[in-house]
Amino acid sequence: MEMKKKKDYIGSDTGPDATMQGTGFSISYMHTIYTGMSYIYSPLKMQAGMKSLLQTAACRARASVVPARCRIVTTRGFASSGGGQIKTPLYDFHVSRGATMVEYAGYSLPAVYKGSTLSQSHLFTRNEASLFDVSHMVQHIISGPQAVNFLEMVTPSTWGAMPLMKGKLTTLLWRNGGIVDDAVITRLTDDKFYAVTNGGCREKDMKYLKAELEAFPGRKSVDWRVLQGKALVALQGPGAEKILGDALYPDEEGKAPIDLESFYFCGAAWARLKLADGSASPYKILITRGGYTGEDGFELSFGFGDDSSSSNVAASVVEAMLQKAGPERLQPAGLGARDSLRLEAGMCLYGQDLDDTTTPVEAGLRFVVSRGRAGGFHGAEVIMPSLKPPSKGGAGVSRRRVGLIIQGAAPARAGTKLWSQGRQVGTVTSGMPSPSLQKNIAMAYVENGFHKIDTELEAIVRGKKLVADVVEMPFVTTHHYKAPKVPRENDGESFEDGREVGGHQGGKERRQLQILGR
Repeated sequence: MEMKKKKDYIGSDTGPDATMQGTGFSISYMHTIYTGMSYIYSPLKMQAGMKSLLQTAACRARASVVPARCRIVTTRGFASSGGGQIKTPLYDFHVSRGATMVEYAGYSLPAVYKGSTLSQSHLFTRNEASLFDVSHMVQHIISGPQAVNFLEMVTPSTWGAMPLMKGKLTTLLWRNGGIVDDAVITRLTDDKFYAVTNGGCREKDMKYLKAELEAFPGRKSVDWRVLQGKALVALQGPGAEKILGDALYPDEEGKAPIDLESFYFCGAAWARLKLADGSASPYKILITRGGYTGEDGFELSFGFGDDSSSSNVAASVVEAMLQKAGPERLQPAGLGARDSLRLEAGMCLYGQDLDDTTTPVEAGLRFVVSRGRAGGFHGAEVIMPSLKPPSKGGAGVSRRRVGLIIQGAAPARAGTKLWSQGRQVGTVTSGMPSPSLQKNIAMAYVENGFHKIDTELEAIVRGKKLVADVVEMPFVTTHHYKAPKVPRENDGESFEDGREVGGHQGGKERRQLQILGR
C-alpha cells in the first residue's frame, strides 16, 4: 500500500508524522498497522478504517487523578509508561505477544497483534473467540444503606427490585437529561453495586459522582470505591462459553462453580479460574455475561483480590486460556477490532454517538428508563415527556439515532453531513467499512421523520455525493445467551438482560438485540 498525499490521511495538510491530538500516535505509525489488509479492504477503505480508529481514540479524554475530598477508597494505581501513558496490568503480556501499543484515553493499549490485522481479528472474534484487555475501563463499588436511592437519582433505572448478581445497562444523567456516561451496573448484595464506566470519561465521571454524592441527602450512608489499577478482561465470541468452562477451577466437591447453562446475559457469578500452571487463582474473579461486540461473551474482573497479585493473576489466567484453547480457537484482540465489532453490533461509543447534549430517548436507548418510573431522577422532566410522541400526548424528540449503509467506496466518517433535497437533516457520528458485511456502515443522528427504515439520504464524502440508506440496527445478528422473560409483579420489569423486552427468549436461541455499548 503506497503512502498517499498528506491530506488523504486526516483530511488536512497536516503531515503523516504529526501526532493526532488525544491519541499519542502519528498518522504514519497507524499506517503500519493497516499494512497487509488488502485481502479484504481496498487501499481506499484501509485508509478510511485508519481514520475511523484515529477519530475514535481522539474522542476520548486523557485519564486523570481521582478528585480529592471524595468518599473514595482507591487501591494500587497503574504504573506509568514512557510519555505519561498508563500501563494496564496486562501490558507485559501484550508486549510479549508482539502487540503494536498505542495510546488510548491516556493508556498504553494494543491496537493489533503481530501476525494479524484488524480485519482478521474482527472476523476471528465473530467465528471463534478473542480476549480483549479492557482494564482502562473504570470499575466502581457503590455501597451502603442509601446506595439504591443514590443510583435511582443519577440514573433512570430501577435498582431496588434488581435481583442479586444481575446487572443492566444504564446511563448517568445530567439534570437536563443529557448523558454523562453509559455504564453497566451489577447488584452484588442488597446494598452493594459494581459499576463499570468508560475510561475516556474518567475525569468527568469522577467529578460528577463526587458532586452528586456531596449533594445527596443520604451521602453519609453511601460509600464509593474505585478499583484502581485492576485488570478487566473481555472474552468474546461464539466459542467463549466453552473456553470459560474449561477455565473454571472446580469447587471443593469437584464441580464447576458456575452452571453456564443457567448463566444468562447480564448475570454475574464468582469463581476461581485456572492459572497457567493448572492451580487455582488465589481469589475469586467476578464474572459477568456480556460485552461490547454483539457476540456471546464474558467480562472478568480481577478487582477483588490482593493488590500485589492482581496483575500476575490476570496474566496467568489469560495465558492458561490461550494455552488450553490453542490459536485455532482463541486469540488476543486489540482496539481496532473492538471498535469495528461494536459498530456492527449497533453499540454506542461515548464521545461520538453519545454525549452531554444527547438524551437516552434521542439515542434510541429508552430501555434504560425502567418501567414504573414516574420521575425522581436527573433529567426526568425532559426525558419522561419525550417517551411519547405528540400524537399520544407527549413531547417526542426532534432527532433520532439511526443506522446507515453508505453506497460507495469511501465510508462516511464522524462529522459527515447528511442531506435530503438540498437540506441538511443529520450528521454521522461513527462510520467505517464493515469486515463482516464488506460494506460501509455508519451511525448518525437525523431529524425526526428521516429515521424511518429505507429512507434515502445523501452523504457528501470527499466531495462526492453518496447514497446513505437508513437501515435497521444492529447491522449484524447479535448473539446473546438470553433467559426467558420473567415479569416482576412490582413494576412489570423483566431483568433477564437488564431491560424490558417483549417475547420469550430462552436457552441458546439467538436473536437480534440492539444494546447500549461502552
